[in-house]
Amino acid sequence: MSMARIRVLVVDDSLTVRKRLVEVLSTDPELEVVGEAADGKLAIEMCGRLRPDVMTLDMVLPLMSGLAVTEYVMAHFATPIVIVSSSLNRGDVFKTLDALAAGAVDVFEKPSGDYDERWDRDFIATVKLVSRIRVITHPRAKLRGVPLAAPLAQPRPAPRTGKQAGPVIAIGASTGGPAALVQIFRALPADFPIPILLTIHIGSAFAPAFIEWLDSQSSLRVAFAQQDQPLPRLGQPGVVVAPADRHLIIEGGALRLSNAPERHSCRPSVDVMFDSVAREIGANAVACLMTGMGRDGAEGLLAVRRAGGHTLAQDEASSVVFGMNREAIQLDAARDVLSLDKIAPAFVALARAWPAQGGLS
Repeated sequence: MSMARIRVLVVDDSLTVRKRLVEVLSTDPELEVVGEAADGKLAIEMCGRLRPDVMTLDMVLPLMSGLAVTEYVMAHFATPIVIVSSSLNRGDVFKTLDALAAGAVDVFEKPSGDYDERWDRDFIATVKLVSRIRVITHPRAKLRGVPLAAPLAQPRPAPRTGKQAGPVIAIGASTGGPAALVQIFRALPADFPIPILLTIHIGSAFAPAFIEWLDSQSSLRVAFAQQDQPLPRLGQPGVVVAPADRHLIIEGGALRLSNAPERHSCRPSVDVMFDSVAREIGANAVACLMTGMGRDGAEGLLAVRRAGGHTLAQDEASSVVFGMNREAIQLDAARDVLSLDKIAPAFVALARAWPAQGGLS
């Protein structure tokens, strides 16, 4: 008895691109293209009627935009969505990121005009992965309509002195990360005193606009790390992000950007960042590993825990992909396993406890 094939709906207004996607998907015996749509309105109608296992979705469409399609589909018949986009226009990338925040699972760059075997292979793998994800219904309300967090109800603690740097919160995320990070950062007040370091796996073409978008969604300032930038101190709020294709590490009280080899096929790597946090910050560190495919970050989270730091992992139920965090939990690297909505309150509680306890653990 043969296994049921994964049913795919392909949405793109370009006939050339649509046929290329269908051709690539049709080479895999586990996939079946059940429909094609050239505009947003037809995409919604076909998705509701065919109920595919996964939909590939262009952002720039006639009649209804890809963002509008995502919001409608995720509100009425939640379906795993892979955004396939070629536009690097800032406004279009912002809409792509809004779609990820509205429930789309992943974004994939459109193929170039030339045949690319690696692109074909990666696209098929992404569609298969996304098809297996159990997506949930999302309300159509925009994230930007959610009120920002209230300020901390206490004075900002003064920076500590001593040989060991810190405190620092280090976060690692991958697939599903953009929406999860927005939820966390919007729940933190603008005066949140502990600096945050972030490594996220996102395509290099989308990374610059992603940082701008995340900054626009958060009460905290979000910016790329700069080479030799001093490590932010307690009382200097903000989020510092690893640039595309560079590892972010702490060394000698400063942030360094490294071209060292990939770890777990990733650069930037969460493991590389966490390892440096364990060495340089130790017990004054908080490390949090979130939704994502693969195992990057699991061993690094364990290193932080062994160094005395406070370690968290996002739980399975609230993760888009329970991969990296699952590996960490299996290693007993996470002191606490929390649902997404509990992570920001945990950060706030740790910040409030810092002056009284003299540490984060």
